[in-house]
Amino acid sequence: MRKYVAECIGTATLVFMGCGSIVFVGAAINGGHLAVALTFGLTIIAMTYVIGGVSGCHINPAVSLAMYLVKKLNMSDFVKYSVAQIFGAIIGALLLRIIITTSGFIGVTGGLGTNSYGNFGTLPGLLIEIILTFIFVYTVLGVTSNPAFSSIAGIVIGLTLLFVHIVGIPLTGTSVNPARSIGPALLSGSNAALRQLWVFIVGPLAGASLAALAFKSINVKVSNLTAKAGGSKS
Repeated sequence: MRKYVAECIGTATLVFMGCGSIVFVGAAINGGHLAVALTFGLTIIAMTYVIGGVSGCHINPAVSLAMYLVKKLNMSDFVKYSVAQIFGAIIGALLLRIIITTSGFIGVTGGLGTNSYGNFGTLPGLLIEIILTFIFVYTVLGVTSNPAFSSIAGIVIGLTLLFVHIVGIPLTGTSVNPARSIGPALLSGSNAALRQLWVFIVGPLAGASLAALAFKSINVKVSNLTAKAGGSKS
């Protein structure tokens, strides 16, 4: 139970801080684009070192799916992780909504930092989410697979999330995380956000699946070949 609670808290923190930076700072005003990207990246770094030892700090159903596909997570845990993450995202979005409602603050952008492909288009929006999630999740799988990288894994993952946000914010707002999109969309009261939500669920899950496939086909096979070569020499 502890790991599911940790995932819930971590995802709530990510949504509250990351989407909060969109609401209160804005992504297109006076360097807001970089500020939002930094907030998401730094939150991941912080949460990795706080709850990483408890749950692995996935705080993202796409990451959990990839971990399941590479057999680092069983189906039961994948489902429970995903439920905890979505619930956490809803809590984070709800806290933002309460603050906005009680304070009367409209926010720089309005809404709750929901994702949108806007004029970018459905297919390009889906494609960018697949690509960015692939890059992010492939990095997560790679850096967490080697115990030698354990001390810097959180920093690498956080910086990767930062740079995918720098590219993705002008295009889709950057999801790469279905839970991060679901929470704000459900509580924003925006029909447009709900209509477009499927893109930010399907895209990240597809990107994560491709990342897991690439990891198993490239990294795991290379590792096995290296191990066999080392064994044959001994």
